[in-house]
Amino acid sequence: MAKVAVLGAGGWGIAISTLLCYNGHKVTLWEFDSREMKRLSQQREHKRKLPGVKIPGLVEITDQLNSAISGAKVLALALPSHTLRKVAKEIGATQLKDPIVVNLAKGIENETLLRMSEVLREELPHDLHEKIATLSGPSHAEEVARRIPTTVVVAGFKEEIARKVQETFMTPFFRVYTNSDIIGVELGGSLKNVIAIAAGICDGMGLGDNSKGALISRGLAEIIRLGEKLGAKRETFAGLSGLGDLVTTCISRFSRNRFVGEQIGRGRSLKEIEAEMTMVAEGIKTTRSAYQLSLRYHVEMPITQQVYWVLFENKKPEEAIAELMTRDPKSEIWG
Repeated sequence: MAKVAVLGAGGWGIAISTLLCYNGHKVTLWEFDSREMKRLSQQREHKRKLPGVKIPGLVEITDQLNSAISGAKVLALALPSHTLRKVAKEIGATQLKDPIVVNLAKGIENETLLRMSEVLREELPHDLHEKIATLSGPSHAEEVARRIPTTVVVAGFKEEIARKVQETFMTPFFRVYTNSDIIGVELGGSLKNVIAIAAGICDGMGLGDNSKGALISRGLAEIIRLGEKLGAKRETFAGLSGLGDLVTTCISRFSRNRFVGEQIGRGRSLKEIEAEMTMVAEGIKTTRSAYQLSLRYHVEMPITQQVYWVLFENKKPEEAIAELMTRDPKSEIWG
């Protein structure tokens, strides 16, 4: 089996490492913080992010990026979206042996409004551009690490690369489909986090199932509107990285984005919530990007707009809901 380097030793990186080790691959897990690396090496467990999940002894843990990626056939980037460019730049400066690069992050860069594969293409050598793929879908680390049946999708610029990623990651408890629409797969995985924050706000305010059902449906509508404008295929959003991930993130107790919204719905400030969190809620930064994209491309995204105002302009959730509910009457259209 091939050597696989998993970059990022948070909950998702650990879950992916255990999965790939189960598949018989030689796995190296990279943690940038030397103290955290030593602690993980000694305890073989991340007690804050994945309590009770042991990192297999066969997984090598290192804080040396060059060592981690040397000889790797696959680089799995389990990094927060806002750190991806920095690490990709460091990878690009090394002598690579032509690996497949699998992005696992779900986000849109704030400064450039680029998707993750676009960021990678800007920083990695040209020879690797066609070897970039993104794996996405409803896949909370807490469940993947415990081998609870999970299904995801991988999209790349070449079908051959997507199939190789499928083969590398597929297990009896982790089913991988392929898709040719990398734009739709990445946008679906990113934008659903914004809607999940809104769903959490509904939970925090004590609203009901009717409210959340409407939110998910109309949230999907505006994700599709923006996605098509950016070149994605409409049918992609009916799949795992669209509806599947959207529903899961809006209802799951493991969803960090839903949690952020729930706390805001209970009256807490974003600054206070972020100060207490040990993991990244990608939807916070993605809300900024999604809002800017809606303005740039003149796409109607009322839920995203209201989430942006609540998070960053101190709008009260009650006012946001009132404005959404009293908008001008219209037909239920998805275009």
